[in-house]
This record gives sequence, C-alpha cells and structure tokens, in this order.
Amino acid sequence: MISAKDFQEALHLECLVDSPRDSWNIRTPDLNRPGMQFCGFYEYFAFERPQVIGKVEMAYLEQLSPEVRRNTLEQYYTYRFPCVIVCRGQVPPKELLEIAEKHQVHLFRTSLVTTKFCSAAINYLNRCLAPHMTRHGVLLDVYGVGVLLSGKSGVGKSEAALELVKRGHQLVADDIVDICRIADDRLIGTCPEKVRHYMEIRGIGIIDVKALYGVGSVSLSKTIDLIIELETWNNQKFYDRIGFEDHTIELMGVQVPYLVMPVKPGRNLAIIVEVAARNLSLKRMGHNAARELSAGIMESIEE
Repeated sequence: MISAKDFQEALHLECLVDSPRDSWNIRTPDLNRPGMQFCGFYEYFAFERPQVIGKVEMAYLEQLSPEVRRNTLEQYYTYRFPCVIVCRGQVPPKELLEIAEKHQVHLFRTSLVTTKFCSAAINYLNRCLAPHMTRHGVLLDVYGVGVLLSGKSGVGKSEAALELVKRGHQLVADDIVDICRIADDRLIGTCPEKVRHYMEIRGIGIIDVKALYGVGSVSLSKTIDLIIELETWNNQKFYDRIGFEDHTIELMGVQVPYLVMPVKPGRNLAIIVEVAARNLSLKRMGHNAARELSAGIMESIEE
C-alpha cells in the first residue's frame, strides 16, 4: 500500500485539497488522463489509477460553462479514484477544488509538464509496487555489471567484495540484499538503509566502506546481471572448464546468468569475478570465446 504522503513527497507535489484517507488501494503502476471521461465516455474507465490532468484536459474544462463544468466533474467524481494531479502548475477551476473537497479526494499540483510527470510517477509506482524479496549475499557493480555473490556463510564473499572495492568497483549491499522485480526481465538490488555501506569482515568486525574508500566506492542500487555461487572446492565434483554452455538460475521469475565458482587457498577471487563480469559483457555483444575456439578447431579439422 502506498500512502498519499509518500506519493506527494517523492514526486514533490503541492497539495491543493487534502483527504483524511491515509492509504490508497493502487494495484497497478499506471496513470489515467480523463479526457474521454470529461467528454462523457466512461466505458473502460481506469478509475483505480491516479488521474492526471494536463493542458488538454484543463483547456477542455475551461471552455465549458460553469454549470456544465460542475455537472461534468460531479459525474466524474462519483468514481472512487485515489487522487487527481494537475500538471504544468495550472490553476484549477473553483468547481474542481470544491468537488474534490466535497468527495474528500486528494488534489495535487506539479510544475512539471505532463509527460515528464507521468514518467516520474510511473517509475515511482513501479518501484513501490514491484515484487520484493530478501536474499543473503553481496551485490557489487563490477565494470557496470551487477554481480551478486552468494554462497554459505564464511566462504569468502565479503573478503572478495572488499578486494573488488579496493580495485575501484562499487559495493551495493553486503550480507542482506533487497531485490525487486521492476520488469518481466529485470531485477534491481539495494541494501536496507540502516546497514547501507557497512560490511562485516571476520577478524576485524564492522567497517564503513564509504568512510574508508570514499563516496565513489558505493552505490545505492544496481541491476542483478550475474549471480556467482561461491563454494568450497570439492575434488570429487566436476567443474566447468570450458564454459561452452550458458547457465541461468531463476530468481523471482527472471532467468539470470549463473556461475559456480570453487574457492580454495591461492585463488584470486577478485580477478576471477572481474573476468566473469567482462566476459558476460562480451557475450552480450555476441562474442563467445569458447564457441569461437570450438568453431576454429572444427574448421582446422575439416581443412
């Protein structure tokens, strides 16, 4: 549920008419522009969405006579929508103010043009209404690739992340990663505010990464582009040495590239994670080293 106060503060809206209703039952991150409704067409009216009045809608209302305008708005306000937002800093007619107050519906105003406000509002609603989950791990921005390090406690996730931060990459979250699905194929990871920028290193304790390495060493959020599972090296287990096949894992209904990385003394995990991030970027551009090598060998055999 989204509160009216949070919606107003996040989008910097001016409140023209307040309402005693504290929460809204918004289930979709979409908006509605009521031009057709002002003309009397209420078929397929998306009244459950926030209503946005732009320049066109306001111009239509202003050209109506006061009596017709009042009747139009009275009919419009018989539907229980969450709020009305007037864009471009326009001054609403007195009938709109009076009827909004009568029906106890929030009336806001913004100085933004309608398209820019709609874009900002939809982005905000997408973040608030997106499915969320919490996962144990460390999230970093490595060469622009969001890498989520996962694995059992004590396997070395934080130590590898600290080395990556030292090498110039950015920490997003350590130990607790809040993940939300903002699109059918896109996941965003953030850190809970109270533990943001902090990291636990066994033998040292809690450290403040931002204070130690500067503001450029941390980031507030990042897409999750690659999941690397760290596990203790098992001599009885077969590990992929060629990388011919691309593996994925499902997370909140999204297929994310997935690697299993064995850990043992002497392995420089930071460099391996960097290579994995760069290799993923190359694959996205159509360059796959394993397949190109295989194709070259087959070509040589045929010759």
